[in-house]
Amino acid sequence: MSAGIDYGMGRTNINHETGIRYGVISQHSVSQAWCDSAEPDYGEPTCPKCGNAALEYDSDQEGEDWEAARHECADFMCVDCEYVFGSESAYSEEPQSWSYSDEGYELGDCLDSDIIVVKSPFYTFAPFCSPCVPGAGNLDSAEPDGVKTYCLGHDWFEDGAAPYPVYSVETEELVEPSKS
Repeated sequence: MSAGIDYGMGRTNINHETGIRYGVISQHSVSQAWCDSAEPDYGEPTCPKCGNAALEYDSDQEGEDWEAARHECADFMCVDCEYVFGSESAYSEEPQSWSYSDEGYELGDCLDSDIIVVKSPFYTFAPFCSPCVPGAGNLDSAEPDGVKTYCLGHDWFEDGAAPYPVYSVETEELVEPSKS
């Protein structure tokens, strides 16, 4: 087998300090762990009237003729619209993205139903992804002839064992699954 084609040409989806590729895995492969751990990102606050960036409310900047949203706290303001409004109007109802940053991991949602592993205490070997995530390794098809790719550790998987060999970034030693 071959690692495939590096559509990123060695420049994208790689940690240039370590040489380890970012990994991509289906959310379905680790759905419960991802659902329990990922945090929503609602983006920056914006004015519900014009869509411009919202400013934190400052009563010293508010004019006498300014309109205030009914039944909302004065959290934000828009100078252009002369409007004061709360957080419930400043953010969308649906998250723009999901992410996880803890225990040495930096993960984010990717494409429609995948997770991108940007940093991890672990790596494995995987073939390159298709052109959709150029230069990254496909963790759902990990294979020994692949490229060094950041991955999720054993504890992210329901049965406590990753479907690929897991190596420590720090020691480069194989990490066995914990025995239950």
